[in-house]
Amino acid sequence: MGTSEIRIDTSSDVPIRQQLIEQIVFHIATGAWTADHPLPSVRELARRLKIHHNTVSSAYKGLVKMEWVSRHRGSRLVVISRDRLIVPRGVKSLDDIINMTIRVAQAMGYTLQELRERVRDRLKIASPDHILVIDRDKGLREILCDEIRSALPYPVQACSPEDLVSNPELSIGAIAVAPVYGLATADKIFPKDRPVIGVTFNKADDHIRRIRELKQPSTIAVVSGSPRFLEVARGIIAPAIGKRHQLQEVLLPGDSPPSARATDLVFCDSIAKRTLRHPGLVHYQIVAPKSLEEIAGAMKAYQIFV
Repeated sequence: MGTSEIRIDTSSDVPIRQQLIEQIVFHIATGAWTADHPLPSVRELARRLKIHHNTVSSAYKGLVKMEWVSRHRGSRLVVISRDRLIVPRGVKSLDDIINMTIRVAQAMGYTLQELRERVRDRLKIASPDHILVIDRDKGLREILCDEIRSALPYPVQACSPEDLVSNPELSIGAIAVAPVYGLATADKIFPKDRPVIGVTFNKADDHIRRIRELKQPSTIAVVSGSPRFLEVARGIIAPAIGKRHQLQEVLLPGDSPPSARATDLVFCDSIAKRTLRHPGLVHYQIVAPKSLEEIAGAMKAYQIFV
């Protein structure tokens, strides 16, 4: 997905800077922009979107500060990546990886028996009994935990990176998962015998399409227990809402749920969905199905060695 997918509505009540930041963040979280994806120059993006270059510059500075992007070889900004794995030429399958591992082990003086026993020992030591969600935003952690619990038959806990640094015992018996943008941080602090699994978010194309298809001026509500969820949604759907529709944000549990009379569409997270009754309810599930499959596969792969 290129920068052509970024849309800015200058007439929206949502600041242009926030629209830009949240849409770039969302592209990263959904995996549309992967590690090392280059961002266009400030002037290039400002010219294409027809906005002031200072606004783009300010948004980019915010993304750097939040550790979404970093400067690469001078002034070029790219999506922050994990440490790159250098794959030797000719390695194109799992069998190739195994063969290479055997050759390297033998060259270093290890026997096949020693290699086999060490692999089995590592998997036994790492055998998990629960999933640990790592993210800085408390509200987002709760939503991720809820979705994973609903989909998989494993206990799920959560913590921030700072919690894990201060209390390393949180990693004991856990398979760690983190949003793709947080992998670099999580990998640095989680035990090396268990790679952290990256969680990719679902895209919101269908949700934006539903707004664009509204024939009459409407009120669209976004309901969540996470301030961060509301913030991201505001920046993502602002161009579709423009001045034609109205946006209502509801932060649970304090705010009153939207009524059917006053609201035409209601977008909500997985937790809020269980408390709402509205004919225009639209659920946004954060975790992509592929990520749930990867988490389940990792749990099963480790547990067969117990």
